[in-house]
Amino acid sequence: MKVISIEELERIDPSTCCIVDLRPEDQYRRGTFPGAVNIPMEQFDERKRELQREKTAYLLCHTGERSQAYAEELGAEGYDAVNVNGGYRAYLKLSLSRFMEKESEEKRREKTAEIERSIIKKYRKSIWRPFTKALNEYQLIQEGDRIAVCISGGKDSMLLAKLVQELKRHGKIPFEAVFLVMNPGYNADNWKIIQDNASLLGIPLTVFEIMQESIRKDIYQQFKSFGFTYVTLDLLGYRTGSMNETLPLKEKRYQKSY
Repeated sequence: MKVISIEELERIDPSTCCIVDLRPEDQYRRGTFPGAVNIPMEQFDERKRELQREKTAYLLCHTGERSQAYAEELGAEGYDAVNVNGGYRAYLKLSLSRFMEKESEEKRREKTAEIERSIIKKYRKSIWRPFTKALNEYQLIQEGDRIAVCISGGKDSMLLAKLVQELKRHGKIPFEAVFLVMNPGYNADNWKIIQDNASLLGIPLTVFEIMQESIRKDIYQQFKSFGFTYVTLDLLGYRTGSMNETLPLKEKRYQKSY
């Protein structure tokens, strides 16, 4: 099976090939590789006839893993099919890296401000209001709280961090927030993505390194040393597994009775 990188794909004239995004339509609409057409995986068998045999077909999914099987299938049927290594995620990583390298600090601040405005305005009804309603209804934040917002690196925890950040800026209850990210041994590329995303979003990270086999003990010790009264774990428990027995995936309030 033939494989190509995102950088190599960028250098190919799109008029001489067909770039196929196999992800669901809603994901495709939110963003795709320039010039790609959408044939979702569940429609692939009935729509692959749309591909022109005289043109090379470059296939991508989100990670480049599932698209391998589809490239192999087309190759077995006589098509010139190539799998895009890393998929759409590789394209996002490359785009973010270029943005962080080329854009000035002023441009980055403008982008951060645009994101923050969208939370309060564009997504006010769907995200901001439900978030603040839940906080008020369950009295999740109290005056003087010191909150640890634990970031896994995914979109959910990054959004949660921005929501807490905006609440601190515009809310009526005074509290402190620290944005924690654990590095259990990410590879260099993934670790850079987390840091670049946080930088673009204007989230100041506090990093702590732990060993997988002592994760529970290390995390508790970190929480104690920071003096937190409230910890938002989001996806941290899910990602580490061993935390599931001890801490919920949502939020838990810790009293100072260590």
